[in-house]
Amino acid sequence: MNTTTTRLTARAAMIIGGSRGIGAAVARRLASEGADVAFTYRDGAEAAAALVAEIEAAGRRALAIRADSADATAVHSAVDTAADQFGRLDVLVINAALYPVAPIDEIGLEEFDRTIAVNVRGPFVAATAAARHLTDGGSIVTIGSNVAERMPFPGLGLYTLSKTALVGLTKGLARDLGGRGIRANLVHPGPTDTELNPADGPYADTIRSFTALGRYAEPAEIAATVAHLASDDARYITGASLMVDGGFTV
Repeated sequence: MNTTTTRLTARAAMIIGGSRGIGAAVARRLASEGADVAFTYRDGAEAAAALVAEIEAAGRRALAIRADSADATAVHSAVDTAADQFGRLDVLVINAALYPVAPIDEIGLEEFDRTIAVNVRGPFVAATAAARHLTDGGSIVTIGSNVAERMPFPGLGLYTLSKTALVGLTKGLARDLGGRGIRANLVHPGPTDTELNPADGPYADTIRSFTALGRYAEPAEIAATVAHLASDDARYITGASLMVDGGFTV
């Protein structure tokens, strides 16, 4: 891990869904920029513990909190715990999400409800809980998806619905919290090499061909944009949806 302290020195960050993939990359990047980092996870306690150890070895404080993002009480409690442990909260990153793939007419209400609970209600709960703790001038960054702008494959209707809802949430947060200098932005990753969508998966060549750059992103590339938005370098950016998708939507 790069231990250089730069833009986020002495700040505290909370990541909803941070033990693997993009979330873990964000945790590493924010810590490398000087932040103490708390994150939630649902499964994979060993991976969560390893990430805590990695961040602490780099000289930052770290905290892993087990919380299912479908459980509003657990999400709210996790945010409160992070703020209490660190004594402040400057950055909230909302990353946890479900990725349902099925034709609309095959999706039952139970799957619909859980997807909305994690992908939409979870971010709302996390943001409203964090707003009570965030320092003036703080930042909320939510991880969406480029399918909110372009859905080239069937079977992603429910996922797209949930990620599109985050556009409205982000704009609402930007307006409601802007008076305190708190910024809210949305990052839409494109194809990114994670467990859910590996760059060597069975459909990877087709997915890759939709990008202008002809490749998947590394999670660290998404994390770099999140770190920028979390920092004062982005102090005049709020309510924005940024595509980090290698030209998938052009």
